[in-house]
Amino acid sequence: MAEEKILQALIDGCISGDRRSQQLVYKMYYGKMKAVCLRYTKDGDNAMDVLQEGFIKVFQNISKYEGSGSFEGWVRRIMVNLSIDNFRKHKSDFVLLGENHSVEEWEEKIEEDEEEDSEYDFNPAQIVEAMQQLSPAYRTVFNLYVFENYTHQDIANALEISVGTSKSNFAKARRNMKKILLKNQGKRV
Repeated sequence: MAEEKILQALIDGCISGDRRSQQLVYKMYYGKMKAVCLRYTKDGDNAMDVLQEGFIKVFQNISKYEGSGSFEGWVRRIMVNLSIDNFRKHKSDFVLLGENHSVEEWEEKIEEDEEEDSEYDFNPAQIVEAMQQLSPAYRTVFNLYVFENYTHQDIANALEISVGTSKSNFAKARRNMKKILLKNQGKRV
């Protein structure tokens, strides 16, 4: 209960433009939000750009936070939405593969991959490192599906791609991540 009051006091301070409150909110959520941004970007510099833009947006819009749901979740949603916007801005630079395949074909392939993957065990740092080696299109779809619990329809709508492309990119992202993870562990792919 005391933590909720402290957080509310910090939010109120941010709404009134208090720099100290902003600093404290920034410090409270910096690590978690940087991890979110790193999942969507190729390197630390790009992640920091999205993170900084995200916190600017948080402080500009903090008065719109209504208290329903967690504040951390609200901040996280801003970071994810900025990552999606960043992807859309550069979408023409990325290859989105899979337009010519049926949805059913990719569903079957995903199920086959899931059965094979159950025998592997990787730590979170290894997974994040492998994700950063994926193409932007694969990485974005993978993140939205796995970490944000978007459906392929939601991903298609958010990224302005087809459902088949979303499923294709997800299947290829999983396959590529598996290759990267096994290669990093010195196992044959």
